[in-house]
Amino acid sequence: MAGAYQLTPEDLAKAEQRRLKKEQAKKNPPPVTKMDDERGRILPREWVDVAPESASTPGQTVRVMTWNVLAQTLVRRELFPTSDCLKASQREHMLYREIASHKADICCLQEVDRTEKLFPELRKAGYAWVYAVGPRKKHGCLIAFRKDAYVCVRQKVVAYDDQDVREDGEGQARRGTSFRTKNIGSLVALRRLDTGSEGDGVIVATTHLFWHPAQAAILLREVTKFRAEGLEAQRRWPCIIAGDFNFGPDDPAYALLMGDPLLPNQQKRLDASYVVHATIDPTVSTQGAPPTEEEEGGETDPDRIIVNARPAQPSDGLLSQDELQALFARSGAVTSTYDDGLRRVPGFSDSGLAFGSRVSVPPDRRGGFEPVYTSYTHYWQAVLDYIFVLDAPGRDVSILRLARPHSKEAFGEGLPRKGVCGSDHISLAAELHWPPP
Repeated sequence: MAGAYQLTPEDLAKAEQRRLKKEQAKKNPPPVTKMDDERGRILPREWVDVAPESASTPGQTVRVMTWNVLAQTLVRRELFPTSDCLKASQREHMLYREIASHKADICCLQEVDRTEKLFPELRKAGYAWVYAVGPRKKHGCLIAFRKDAYVCVRQKVVAYDDQDVREDGEGQARRGTSFRTKNIGSLVALRRLDTGSEGDGVIVATTHLFWHPAQAAILLREVTKFRAEGLEAQRRWPCIIAGDFNFGPDDPAYALLMGDPLLPNQQKRLDASYVVHATIDPTVSTQGAPPTEEEEGGETDPDRIIVNARPAQPSDGLLSQDELQALFARSGAVTSTYDDGLRRVPGFSDSGLAFGSRVSVPPDRRGGFEPVYTSYTHYWQAVLDYIFVLDAPGRDVSILRLARPHSKEAFGEGLPRKGVCGSDHISLAAELHWPPP
C-alpha cells in the first residue's frame, strides 16, 4: 500500500497564499448600496476565537454555517404575533444578507422555499448547491458550497419514514416509527478542487428533524454508511452534520447523540414519547381537523404534547432505550462545535451567552456551552440548532472560531424582527480545521 502523501514546500506555500487571500477577503467585504443595506439590515455578528493558530498548520480548513430560514409557507400571524416583518418582501433581503455575512465555504439551510428568489442570490454569491425536499413538503433542505472550492461527487436523500431500524419483523415493525413526519436528511460528498480527483474533502449532512431521538440515530447511521460507501480517499473525509434537530441540550435525544447516560427526568421524557400517531395507525381516533404540515413536523408543538395517538405496543417495533443507545454507539462519537469550542474559551461560562447560564447542566455532561438560544419567538425560546462533527480516524477536528451567540436582549419581543434577524431561528457558524489524511 502506498504511503500517505507528503506535502511539498510548494504545496505549503500555495496553501498559505490561499489562506492569506481568504483572510483579506473577509477583512475587506465588497461595498453595499444604501438601498440593499437598509432592506437587508441585520444585527452584526462577532466571532469568538477558540484556536485560530491551528489554521496555519497543514490540512483542510472549512467555514460552515447552518440556519433554519423559516419557510414563508409556514408563516402565520398567530404563531408570531409580535413580529414586525412576516411578509416575504420584508424578510428576504435580511435572509440573503445573513447567509452572505458569514462568508462560509458551506451553508446548510433548512425550511427553504421561494427558491426562484434564493437560487439567483446564491449563484451571484459564488455558490453551487444541492436542494432536497421531503414527499409532499413545500420546503426543503439545501447545502450550498463555494463552486470555486468544491465539487459535489456524491449525494443522497434519507427519508426517515422509510428507514428500517430492525432486521426482523415486517413493514411498520421494521421501521419502528411513531409519527409520519415526511422529514429528510440531505447528504453530499464534497471534494476540494485544489487536491485532485483522489484528494481531500468533507461529507456534509443537513436536516430538519422530528424531535424523537430515533431520527437523529438514523441520520448518524446513514452518514457513517454514506462515507463508507465512497472511494477509499473519501472514507478518510470528516463529516459535518448541521441543522435544526428540534431538541434541546437537556433533551434525551441530545444525551443519546453525545453518548451521555440519561438522567432520571430524561428517562421519563423518553418513556412518554413511546406512542403511535394516527399518521402511522389509521385506526387511532382523531379529534378535529387533520394536522397541518408544520404540525406534522412537530415544530408547533414545543411542549411535546402529541394528540391523536395511542400508547406503543411491542409489535410496533419502537426502539427501546438500550437499542437506541446501541444504534447511536455503532456510528461513533460526535463533537458539538459550540459545546466543545465555547467551553475552551476562558470566562465564557460567565458571559450569559451559553445554555448553561439559564439551565443547570452538570459540569461532567455535554450541552452547557451550546448557545443560550437558537430560536426566539413570542411563544417559545429554545436551543434547537447544532453543528456536529464526526471525525475520520486519526483526523481530530480543531475548532478555530465560532460565530458569537446573541444575547436574548437583542431579540426584542421576538423574531423575526426588522434590523435583527429575518427568521425565527439564529444562524450558527464555525471555522474548523483537520490535519491531512
